[in-house]
Order: sequence, then structure tokens, then C-alpha cells
Amino acid sequence: MPPENNQNESSSQASRKETDLDLEVVVLIIFGVFMTLFAFLLLKIHTGELPYTPDSTYGLFLVLVSIQTITMGKTPFGDLRRSWAVIILGICTAVLGMAACFIPGTLTEIVRVLTGLLLAVGGAVLLMQLLVMKDRAKTWLKVPGVLRHLTLSAALVYVLSVLAGLVTLFPGITTNPLTAVLLLAYGFCIFYLAICIQETRRKYPPGGPQGHPSPGTGAGRDGGKPWPSLFGETSFPLSLAVIALLGVLLVLLGLLLFPVNQGLLPFSPDGQLGLLLVIMSLQMMALGSTPVGQFRRSWAMTILGVVFAALGVFSCVVPGVLTGSIQLLLGLLNIIGGVVPMVQRFLPALLDRSRAAATPVLPIVRKLTITQTVLNIVGIAFGLSMFMPGVIPGNVIAAIVVANGLLLFLLAYILNVIDRMGQDGGQPGGAGP
Repeated sequence: MPPENNQNESSSQASRKETDLDLEVVVLIIFGVFMTLFAFLLLKIHTGELPYTPDSTYGLFLVLVSIQTITMGKTPFGDLRRSWAVIILGICTAVLGMAACFIPGTLTEIVRVLTGLLLAVGGAVLLMQLLVMKDRAKTWLKVPGVLRHLTLSAALVYVLSVLAGLVTLFPGITTNPLTAVLLLAYGFCIFYLAICIQETRRKYPPGGPQGHPSPGTGAGRDGGKPWPSLFGETSFPLSLAVIALLGVLLVLLGLLLFPVNQGLLPFSPDGQLGLLLVIMSLQMMALGSTPVGQFRRSWAMTILGVVFAALGVFSCVVPGVLTGSIQLLLGLLNIIGGVVPMVQRFLPALLDRSRAAATPVLPIVRKLTITQTVLNIVGIAFGLSMFMPGVIPGNVIAAIVVANGLLLFLLAYILNVIDRMGQDGGQPGGAGP
């Protein structure tokens, strides 16, 4: 075989190789894409070549912060016990960020000040923890190698976070070009931190001899109780957390569309589409989940997730440039993502009806199938609305979006019931909503 063929085969195998990216690393990659791309866009915004929407920019940041809180118990001020109280706090932050993305001009000052405080105060608190806590810098610096890089990268990110927060709180203290340079350095340091955390966790798994080798390693532990108290440790899988977050997003979006259709509220389709793309990119990189099916968490999937994150960030920051293209993309993905699962679900049964009739189906599994099928149909309807703006009445679209969100909550509940039944070793029986 010619050498170039060997190289092509090796690169193809590498792109299909399963990645072991930690969830915290995935979120940091998205944060890095956000800050780096925003830095370059800010230079064009400064010269007037591109428009700018601060509401959805700050709103996207708050949603990303809430994702860390909901899925890992990580807050801008440090790690907390991943309890239902913390999850509810994260959902409230997400709702505020989503509202800012959807409705421009109403929450601008609130989300700007909150973003600035989270960056400045949170960065200062995390830097102090890094320097003071015995299991952080004082321990890491004694070990040659990646732990020293981890200390440096974390310190740089926290210092730049403070500076970015001050610029956000007091925008007149610097110029846009200098802010762009700050954000670019911030983005690069976030990527540096992500690499260090990933390498650290490979070399020093959580709970190993070095204690907690990376910031927030202890977050998100399973407390062993299916439904703990409000402040007790909880087990809330990432897949269910993302489904719940999407449910919140769609219900909020649908409810807001009713007054928007009456002309009572402004609306930013770019913020809506951008936010959907960013959450989709998280699913791709962390779960290998796409609108058209489940795939291996390969490097190709990670790269695709980064592309979707970049498109989402661009849409949130710069309105009106990619609106039509992203709308068609999401419409196509929703239609394909509705049709393909239904074909995979029902075609085998249609081809072999006798075997399908003889196979017993548990009630909870039947509920799951019905819920997924209705979700697929609603997803197809939502995708068609993207292709036919103005044809389907606005209130009908709003009702479809709300129904989609409520069905996602139902899906998360059913999946949680099935998971609990599996952990208990019992039969699901007739359990369900």
C-alpha cells in the first residue's frame, strides 16, 4: 500500500477514535470558542462593519454558566454540593440568560451587571481558593509536569476573568480593540486550562493520591439516592440534564412567542437560533448526540460540535447575518431528526409483524415509545415551520414549541423511571407519569 494511503487510513481511524473528553473540558472548549470568536468579531463591531446584540451575548454567557452549575455543581465562585437547590439555581440563571437571548432591550443592564459580577468576583474568589487551599496550588506546584501547567493555566484564567468582569462592569475604562485583545488572551488561556484539566484527569483520576487534581473534580458525584432532599447530593445524569435544559428553553420560548406574535414584545430570532446551536454542540461533544441520531464520540464529532458552537456564538453576537442559513439548517435537522428515528423504530416491526406481536412490551417502554414518537412528529412540525415562515400562524408555532418542551420533560421523567428501575434491579411494570 502506498505511504499516502497509509497516512489517509491512519487519519481516518484517528477521526473515528472514541474521545474521553471530560464534561468540564467540553464546557471550557465552548467557553473558549465564545471568547475567542467574540474577540475577533469585536474588532469588526468596533469599526461598524458588523451589528452587535449585547443582550444575547450576555445571555449566552449566563446559559453556559448555568450548564456548569446544573451538570457539575460548578459555580463561578467554586464547587458546591450538586443538590436540587443548586440545580434549581442553575435553571433560574438559565431562564434569565434565555430571556435575554430571546427578548432584546429589556434585560440589558441586568444581564450585563450580573455577567460582570460573575466574572470579576467569581474570578477573584477562585484565584484566592487556588492560592490558599492546601489541595490546590500549594500541592500541585510540588509535582513536576502537568500539575504545574494546571496551576499556571488556572491562575491566568482567573486573573483574566477578573479583568474581563471589570471591563464588562465599567465599559468606559478601556477601548474595544484592547477589550478584544483581552478576550483573545482569555479564550486562549481557557483552551490551555481545558488541555491541562484533560491531561491531569488522565494522569491523576479523581480521588487519587493527589486529592482533587483539577478545579471542581469533586462536583457531580452520585449520592446514591434517587430523589434526595433539596440540599442533599443528587444523581442527575448529563443526558437528562440537557433534556431538561432544552425543555426549559422551548417552554420559555413558546410562552414568549404568544406576546411576541401580538406585537407586545420584541424578539431576536438570532439569539434563539444561536442558543439552540450552542446547546446542540454540547450534546455532540459530551454525548455524541445529534438531531439525526446517536454517534460515537469521535474527534470528527468534536470538531463538528466546535463548528456548531462557533455558528451559535456568531448568531448570538451578530444579528441578521446568518439568520436565514441557520434557520434552514435547524429546520432540516429537525425534519431528518424526526423522520429517521421513526423509521428505525417502526420499520423492523412492519417487516416482521409476527415477531413484533409476540414480543412482550413493558408499559413504561410503551409510554417511552409513544412519547418519543410524538416528539418526533412535533419536531418535524417545528422543522417545517422553519422552512415556511409566515405560512404557519405564529400562535400555532408557539403552541408547537411549548408542546415540544413539555414532551421533553415527560421524556426525561420516563427515562429517569427506567434508569431507577434498572438500578433497583426490579421490573418497571406500570410505573410512569
